[in-house]
Amino acid sequence: MLNKNDIVEILKDNTQNHNLFNLADDTRKKYVGNTVHLRGLIEFSNICSKTCKYCGLRYENKNIDRYRMTQEEIVECAQNAVELGYKTIVLQSGEDNFFTRDTLCKIIKEIKRLDVAITLSIGERSDDDYKAFKEAGADRYLLRIETTDENLYKTMHPHMDFKNRLKCLENLKKIGYETGTGCLVGLPNQSLESLANDIMFFKELNADMIGIGPFLPHPDTPLSDAPHGDFNLALKVMAITRIVLKDINIPATTAMETLNKNGRIIALKSGANVIMPNVTNTKFQEKYEIYPNKTKSGNDFAEYKETLEIKLKSIGRTIAQNKGFRNPTK
Repeated sequence: MLNKNDIVEILKDNTQNHNLFNLADDTRKKYVGNTVHLRGLIEFSNICSKTCKYCGLRYENKNIDRYRMTQEEIVECAQNAVELGYKTIVLQSGEDNFFTRDTLCKIIKEIKRLDVAITLSIGERSDDDYKAFKEAGADRYLLRIETTDENLYKTMHPHMDFKNRLKCLENLKKIGYETGTGCLVGLPNQSLESLANDIMFFKELNADMIGIGPFLPHPDTPLSDAPHGDFNLALKVMAITRIVLKDINIPATTAMETLNKNGRIIALKSGANVIMPNVTNTKFQEKYEIYPNKTKSGNDFAEYKETLEIKLKSIGRTIAQNKGFRNPTK
């Protein structure tokens, strides 16, 4: 078992990257196999009440064209994805208070009728909300910590409570969600020690899903002039996370592909086993801009999936035909 000091040393040393990525790939193959889980992502609202300094959706960004999908539009996107063979639907939005507990439960129940797993990525909510969403049919919840350095967290997330973030993640596990979190790599003033602590936190939480991507500055945020995160460092954090947590689900994030045109394939060869294609109505995709130049899935979702399948076959991988739970008995 790697400890914090081991992880820091690995992050410092770039002479063994090839071996690290191969070990992560071997670990992935041993514990989760050669299938890749496709999870259809529906970004249903870009309205957000938070002011996170790195995010283009932040409340204070007045240059963004805000939108909010209707219940019918959300369900229709899910139906289209299921017809293409998707086994998981991911419902993601800014922290938009318009979507009440009752509204979201109705949407979850409608989509659950399609016989899919449902992941929510909608931010901090009350325990009662989390329980209601679970009872309505939600299976997974993604709530990224972004950094476990409390001081850095407070700097990046004005008016937010670090301890409440931790409490939400603990409660999601207790309620019975497959719980996801993750971090940004390359935030201003982030240290290698901090990144090592992130990985140790993932292990302590026993997270089921971890999303890791490089920080990408958005021009309409306070961090517009900050340098972007390093692709290789983000890849190393992801690879170490695979080696430490072994059987979890790790997406090859779109942010990786924004920095490197082959980023997601490289990530899949370095420990990742999930891709989250965007199945949102194309008229909204451009407007959900957490960071600039985000990889899009285009207008033809069927063609995109076919192209992806060809790419996966080229590296000896196939698309999974199950719902991709960490615990396969679900």
